Amino acid sequence: MQRIGIAASKMSKGSLASYNLYVILIACIFSFFIFLFGGTSILLIIFLISLILHVLRPDDFHAGWVHMFKICLIILGLVVGAFNITAIIKNIQFTKNKI
Repeated sequence: MQRIGIAASKMSKGSLASYNLYVILIACIFSFFIFLFGGTSILLIIFLISLILHVLRPDDFHAGWVHMFKICLIILGLVVGAFNITAIIKNIQFTKNKI
């Protein structure tokens, strides 16, 4: 999380408003990629488990998988959102630091 502040301070070159904008932008982009990769891996794992269980149990067993996928994405969204808010709160500044 501290690297977000370091990258934002190098990009802003002393401007407090652009520093805060870069902190929010970097944190949101990072959270988007984490959600995208995490969601893709969850989709792949649930799909593979569904295929394996369909071979073992051929009756109508696919109805609950979509619901389970939605629950997993909601939980992933909450975790990534909490990380994003924590990173923003930790790195946002209201006054300029004097070095």
